Amino acid sequence: MRIDVLTLFPEMFPPIFTSIIKRAAESGRVEINIRDIREFTKDRHRTADEPPFGGGRGMILKPEPVFLGVDRIREEAGSKGVVLLLCPQGERFNQAIARELAAEDHLILICGHYEGVDERIREYLADREISIGDYVLTGGEIPAMAVMDAVVRLLPGVLDGEVVESESFEGGLLDYPQYTRPREFRGYEVPEVLLSGNHGEIEKWRKREALRRTFEKRPDLHPEIKLKNDEPEFLKNLGNERGNRNGLD
Repeated sequence: MRIDVLTLFPEMFPPIFTSIIKRAAESGRVEINIRDIREFTKDRHRTADEPPFGGGRGMILKPEPVFLGVDRIREEAGSKGVVLLLCPQGERFNQAIARELAAEDHLILICGHYEGVDERIREYLADREISIGDYVLTGGEIPAMAVMDAVVRLLPGVLDGEVVESESFEGGLLDYPQYTRPREFRGYEVPEVLLSGNHGEIEKWRKREALRRTFEKRPDLHPEIKLKNDEPEFLKNLGNERGNRNGLD
């Protein structure tokens, strides 16, 4: 995969080139290019933003350097790519979208700006708008890093397939609780089943704890959960327990 990022603040991105993304890049699984939008401006002041027409606060990202930047990237890559605009109005990013994007060969990420971008970027250039949550950030740089991290780890060969399948949000579930040494810490014990060596019982415990955690912390994920065997009954009992704790029938 090739990922190109258009940003006014390229200096924000070096920290992402660590850990899994660093190994993915070194192994040739992904190529990431951070491009300064000012590289594609035409005036000697390298102007990339202007006050909005009609008045108002702040500065708006100009269309010319962004369109020119995407044109240049496409020419260099020999690929149209999928253009993503990181902005608050976009669809809420989640694991399903990360999987969709991981199937692409080329992504071009445009980092939104303080007070917004010229609407022509959104309307005529972006293929998709992405938001990472309902809160305000200074720009699209942190969302771009979040999207890249989530996508790159899903590329073939970057992580072991079993690791990916067991992570939170795969199959609609949050991850199960994890423990490591020491077996006892300040009086807190590791669940006995994890020390039993019975892999069947361990897997059953993990799935049930993942169900419990999802039910209690993110009940909105339930429609995506795939249940089997006695898990529907377990989930029903969790609901009864919760109702009893709340004094409900």
